[in-house]
Amino acid sequence: MKMASSSSSSSSVLQHAINFRIQQQLETTNNSNSSSSSSRGVISSLSWRRTLANALRCSSSSSSSSSSSTRRHRIRRMTRCNAAATAEVVNLGPGTPVRPTSILVVGATGTLGRQIVRRALDEGYDVRCLVRPRPAPADFLRDWGATVVNADLSKPETIPATLVGIHTVIDCATGRPEEPIKTVDWEGKVALIQCAKAMGIQKFIFYSIHNCDKHPEVPLMEIKYCTEKFLRDIGLNHIIIRLCGFMQGLIGQYAVPILEEKSVWGTDAPTRIAYMDTQDIARLTFIALRNENIHGKLLTFAGPRAWTTQEVITLCERLAGQDANVTTVPVSILRLTRQLTRLFEWTNDVADRLAFSEVLTSDTLFSVTMAETYSLLGVDAKDIITLEKYLQDYFANILKKLKDIKAQSKQTDIYF
Repeated sequence: MKMASSSSSSSSVLQHAINFRIQQQLETTNNSNSSSSSSRGVISSLSWRRTLANALRCSSSSSSSSSSSTRRHRIRRMTRCNAAATAEVVNLGPGTPVRPTSILVVGATGTLGRQIVRRALDEGYDVRCLVRPRPAPADFLRDWGATVVNADLSKPETIPATLVGIHTVIDCATGRPEEPIKTVDWEGKVALIQCAKAMGIQKFIFYSIHNCDKHPEVPLMEIKYCTEKFLRDIGLNHIIIRLCGFMQGLIGQYAVPILEEKSVWGTDAPTRIAYMDTQDIARLTFIALRNENIHGKLLTFAGPRAWTTQEVITLCERLAGQDANVTTVPVSILRLTRQLTRLFEWTNDVADRLAFSEVLTSDTLFSVTMAETYSLLGVDAKDIITLEKYLQDYFANILKKLKDIKAQSKQTDIYF
């Protein structure tokens, strides 16, 4: 299928490409690959900021045009066929009611995803985990008691079967560093949302980024914003949760390098981020999921305090009992590097990621007042772990282990 005729204007080419995107994504692998390359060529800039989600909504919502009706029919018919083929495997006959406790966690092996799985299992949910086929299987998820199914958001035809018998989808997925940002974070998410809508998923939770609506120049944040809008417009019962930063990410970025006496990379920018423990994010997520008054709302989760990079490094130094070897990268260097990488097609995705880094290292506050959210969820602010407590526990545990290893090493030394 060709995306547009040569006589169409640039705007009509974009509209045509968008309207047929989902149909093409749900076709066979070969058709999906060819259409994906075409659509990426058409939508190569950020010009689709305010129009992309609207246009996609038009292709999935009710319309008087016969072509739109045909597209919806094809999508739903194809989804039903895939679902029916899988129903026998999971012993679900036609008309079998879906249990409210059945959830699908997408991106279950990630930093947040695994905490969502752990929390869901602890609270008695029936958890199915969507993970990509990989050489190292996600055995730890099975050991916890979850069911693991293989699928890939970049291959939309693999998605419908994973949704059979599912009541709620919790989307924690993100693309790999070596992938184009749009492959999973936009095209894959759109396909997932379309499939969820077609198959009657009752609830959909999507994690986004705080302030994503304020940075159209940053591809990742722009994509998050457009996905939010698309999810709202398509009519799924949903909750959108914007996040500021994970405490877990600070371990590899600062704590471990300091302990290993390696360089710690920072910037000269006064950016402040209210980091939050992913265990708290998971706990608040399920509180929100059970609260019918929150469905359809946009929430933002932030930690108790916003920290600058230098404040985090200073805290790690104090808890580790040693100084950090800090290498400071000026923000101006990040900007220049981003501009240079834009000159070459094969470095566009590097530039996209540098654009996000540039926002994180600018004079920006990634935090919100949580009093209203705590009240809405019925949560006590004192129950949210602070960064000081989180890092204190980490360093106490790791330093104790290092001490025990050294003591054991001395006991096994052989002297001649």
